Amino acid sequence: MHITLYRKYRPSSFSEVSGENEIVKSLKLSLRNKSMAHAYLFSGPRGVGKTTIARLIAKGVNCLNLKENGEPCNECKNCKAINEGRFSDLIEIDAASNRSIDEIRSLKEKINYQPVEGLKKVYIIDEAHMLTKEAFNALLKTLEEPPAHVIFILATTELDKILPTIISRCQRYDFKALDLEEMKSGLKHILKEEKLSMTDDVYPVIYENSSGSMRDSISILERLIVTANGEEINLKIAEDTLGITPSSRIKIFLNKLLNENEYEYDIIDELENLANDSFDIELFFKDLAKYCKNAIVKKEIDIDKGLKIISTIYDVIGKFKFEDDKKLVGYVVVAEILSNTKQAVVKVITTTKTNENAPTSTIEKNPKDKEKANIKLTISDVKNNWNAIISEANNKRISYRAFLMGANPIRIEDNTLYISYDKKYSFAKDLMETPEYSEDFVKIIRDFFNENNLEIKYEIVGKKKDESNNGSEFFQKIENYFKGKN
Repeated sequence: MHITLYRKYRPSSFSEVSGENEIVKSLKLSLRNKSMAHAYLFSGPRGVGKTTIARLIAKGVNCLNLKENGEPCNECKNCKAINEGRFSDLIEIDAASNRSIDEIRSLKEKINYQPVEGLKKVYIIDEAHMLTKEAFNALLKTLEEPPAHVIFILATTELDKILPTIISRCQRYDFKALDLEEMKSGLKHILKEEKLSMTDDVYPVIYENSSGSMRDSISILERLIVTANGEEINLKIAEDTLGITPSSRIKIFLNKLLNENEYEYDIIDELENLANDSFDIELFFKDLAKYCKNAIVKKEIDIDKGLKIISTIYDVIGKFKFEDDKKLVGYVVVAEILSNTKQAVVKVITTTKTNENAPTSTIEKNPKDKEKANIKLTISDVKNNWNAIISEANNKRISYRAFLMGANPIRIEDNTLYISYDKKYSFAKDLMETPEYSEDFVKIIRDFFNENNLEIKYEIVGKKKDESNNGSEFFQKIENYFKGKN
């Protein structure tokens, strides 16, 4: 029968545990000095060794030939029984499926019985935060004054859901995720035992996808071993097996983002290529965020730009978490990143000076005269504040960012602001002219500059499609996409 690598290489002694050195040191000392507490609370991320160490404690307190350093012998009948999962005095309870007060009452009735074959009865309650409040309260007295032959070990991934009264009655240990080197050491040991090899550039990939969980990293390694089929595990195998965007594609995309003035059209073109190549767009941007994080640590990109890219990705994905069209989400992510990585613009408006000493007219203008009053706004005012205007529009409707990406304010004539679009962005112009978008945007700009007489018109400038650069064909694809033609 096939045994998974995680079960096969589950630590049988404290020395085999990856990470958590201080916790291991403390527990071994307690075992050696026979000063074990009556109740423990292990908290921390999943897969970092909480249950494994709980079982090692059970083995240690029941070992008939405990070593001087606090390690179980793994040779006596009790150690062998625990290793083989047939030790009747080790009781493991999954609180997720045994969470009611009835289960706790049943447990309380049984704990008074003496151990059947060991020295101590050890109760491991996994996912302890899943217990009901009534169950916790029923457990309180038992945790405070358990029989001398009983040890409780509660394990949880959500410490905040454990009642403070429970925490106060336990000796608490906080587990943390493994670092890369700790995980790497554990996987190298497995590869050596299995007589397999793996290139060094795969370890960071496994680490990122396991979130510091040793159990998850071993599971990922097993998948890679199956795919490699006896060959050396390399980066391509890892990326293909895990569905990860190749780092080469991420580097290309990131370079275009960081040099948006040069590659503005190519960025969206690359996004389209990713979608056509069947990449999961949401997963791609999450991979991009992880790449940026690592690049910041390695000082390969500016920390400010890197953090803005990361925060923008997760902000947009969070806002669109229920959106099925992930390619549309990708467009918004790109537009947001391009905006957020640019320097913020301060709202500065120049106005024509008026004569403070001029007499005030006592004749009130009629409404028609007011409508015809010339605005004081200049095209420089608009251009200087354009990014701020887009940001304000985006607060009202996030899609404005995408539809205004190719827009440029060019002039003000007869109380009308003219905004131009390149032929490539004609689909965006058409959308902005619809009442759904135009009415709100006009109001946004009027309020921004306090110019109630301002109107907006949109124009197309530039070459025709067949005369434009190589990227123009792509923008026709985008136009078709937003119009529901593909």
